[in-house]
Amino acid sequence: MRMLKHNLGYPRMGSRRQLKTACEQYWQGQIGRSELFLAAKRLQEEHWKIQQDAGMDLIPCNDFSFYDQVLDMSLLLGAVPERYAPVVTDVDSNAEIDLYFAMARGYQQHGLDITAMEMTKWFDTNYHYIVPEFTAQQQFRLFSNKVFNAFDAARHFTGTVPKPVLIGPVSYLLLGKEKGSGFHRIALLNRLLPVYIEVLQKLQAQGAVWVQLDEPFLATDLTEEEAAAYRTAYEEIARKCKGLKLIVATYFEGLKENTALAAGLPVCCLHIDLTRAPQQLEKVLQALPPKTSLSLGVVDGRNIWKNDYETSLAFLRKAVAALGEARVMIAPGCSLLHTPADLELETELDPEMRSWMAFARQKLQEVQELDAILQGNTALLEANRSAILSRRTSPRIHKQEVKQRTAAITDADATRQSPFPQRQAVQTARFRLPLFPTTTIGSFPQTDDIRQLRAQLRKGSITPEAYDEKIAEATVSAIRWQEEIGLDVLVHGEFERNDMVEYFGERLDGFAFTRNGWVQSYGSRCVKPPVIYGDVSRPADMTVKWTKYAQSQTQLPMKAMLTGPVTILQWSFVRDDQPRSVTTYQIALAIRDEVVALEKAGIGIIQIDEPAIREGLPLRKADREQYLQWAVRAFRVAASGVKDATQVHTHMCYSEFNDIIRHIAAMDADVITIETSRSQMELLEAFADFRYPNEIGPGVYDIHSPRVPTQAEMLALLQKAAERLPVRNLWVNPDCGLKTRKWPETKAALANMVDAAREARMAIKDTVGA
Repeated sequence: MRMLKHNLGYPRMGSRRQLKTACEQYWQGQIGRSELFLAAKRLQEEHWKIQQDAGMDLIPCNDFSFYDQVLDMSLLLGAVPERYAPVVTDVDSNAEIDLYFAMARGYQQHGLDITAMEMTKWFDTNYHYIVPEFTAQQQFRLFSNKVFNAFDAARHFTGTVPKPVLIGPVSYLLLGKEKGSGFHRIALLNRLLPVYIEVLQKLQAQGAVWVQLDEPFLATDLTEEEAAAYRTAYEEIARKCKGLKLIVATYFEGLKENTALAAGLPVCCLHIDLTRAPQQLEKVLQALPPKTSLSLGVVDGRNIWKNDYETSLAFLRKAVAALGEARVMIAPGCSLLHTPADLELETELDPEMRSWMAFARQKLQEVQELDAILQGNTALLEANRSAILSRRTSPRIHKQEVKQRTAAITDADATRQSPFPQRQAVQTARFRLPLFPTTTIGSFPQTDDIRQLRAQLRKGSITPEAYDEKIAEATVSAIRWQEEIGLDVLVHGEFERNDMVEYFGERLDGFAFTRNGWVQSYGSRCVKPPVIYGDVSRPADMTVKWTKYAQSQTQLPMKAMLTGPVTILQWSFVRDDQPRSVTTYQIALAIRDEVVALEKAGIGIIQIDEPAIREGLPLRKADREQYLQWAVRAFRVAASGVKDATQVHTHMCYSEFNDIIRHIAAMDADVITIETSRSQMELLEAFADFRYPNEIGPGVYDIHSPRVPTQAEMLALLQKAAERLPVRNLWVNPDCGLKTRKWPETKAALANMVDAAREARMAIKDTVGA
């Protein structure tokens, strides 16, 4: 019996972002439910065929999602927060999809105004999931039929028995958040398990043979209670679902001290990610019971580099020698959700560089080819060796001057001229801002006209001069509007930028770019990560021209916008032939040069966004200190080349700060802006408990939802912030950039925000006067 080949999940957006288009058209009322569901059906069938053609023995279903796989589980399990009950009665009985989108995006129709659920990062990726909400009295019930419909559709289309994919019960609870005190969400397991078992039994009755349960928390630090929950859950499932073959999938890290726990679960197969934790194989092989199979994740589901077959084959041969072919399965390390769809679409990519890469479709081919090589196809191995050697020896990768400058970084390069209290006094005198100064995070809505303008420039249908003229018009219009509503610190709107990472990558050496390398970030939001293939340097100014122009159009402070070194690293596909810290320092030096150039151009406020610094945190606590040391130092290298009077801002979103607050403070940014609105300012507790010394802008409205918050709502959040932190250190701003929003909602929300800040100032003035 040969090894089974399987895939953990496939990118859901489509190679041309078809799902993004369909969802956004539905939200805007341009198409109905039937058209939305038809678009989803076509995409799923296309993806099933790709996997079937690639020789996958087990083709996943239910890995497709209209928004997020965790939200899908919440709907399946009936974990719908009470505030959405009016939505159920507001729409007709066939509109489960509208309840689903309301949970993800908020609901502001027919007199209802309901906030969205929280969103945060999926482990150490740039994918965002919708956080389940649990109460002490939480009840679960089978609510949605999506997984059962997906199974029937996949079986009918492929003519084979598909493999349903679900988030496992323990990981689902750990992904969530307690709403209320006095309980831990893991205590809800006994209420949750009967519904999971009902789902699994129903799938089995439909004809399912294999079911994949994703349990990524098995590769994290677990408490004794959480470890016990795994044993309880899977022993109960094994008793109630006899004959069903379960694959427990772990990824993104090694099992380490959880090896015996994971290997001992009463399931048919354990999946481990050897692309992220190759050292775990030996220990897992020793711990695996005699009848349990092992799925080896040997193809990287998080990066775009071609698989080194010799390394993967060594793992596979070792496992086969220990377990026999029948007990070994081949797969990518994790879902291919985190990679672009198809390299074949990159016809404009440099041919040599293209030969070094593999996207989702090609990664399935790599799984197939590894199996073929094990069966004796040596030609495939020789071709792979040639591609790996080509990349390793290419002269375009290495620049000695960059390596030397990076190696010469000193502590002085990572230190501002004076401590923050001295800088704050100088900056206060320079800018003379009011209490609760207002600003935005940087970007303004990118209209279709702006996107078309960039496309026309790329195609050569307009001249660079004509393009610049239109960008200047949009910039001036945004400045005038900001002045009219009374913002205190302005931004130029970033109309010339395609993406906050891609834009900088296009202006740095050592980066390559794709045309269709889209990856889902959240909902319908897709990003196109650049590829860092070589040593990074800055050949010329990147942002000075437009920032300087914008400042010339107003007397108010204009804030320059840069992306920080860690975020550029995290949101790119990164070279894997040197430590990530080295690449980050190279980027930091490039950003430092830009910061100094902006200061020389007369720009007094410079924001260096680092929304991904928390995202890059290793999943294991023991590994975090080393990462934080070089990540924080890289930011400081980027920010420390300027004088005391220059105010450095940074921005972070969707981050839990409690366990890293000391390192956030060590970044020594003059102002930090953070996402706090969906959590109702809960994230500020970490800053208050720590007595965070620098200035902070807690976001007062959620930009990932189309709803417009009221002035009173934002004022209430500002009052909560003022109860926790010194008023003189508080700024007022949205949660994040506004690029993905529409102008009407943006203008209404920001006008309400400015009014809320004015009212907060008056309240403080009245209190002081009293």
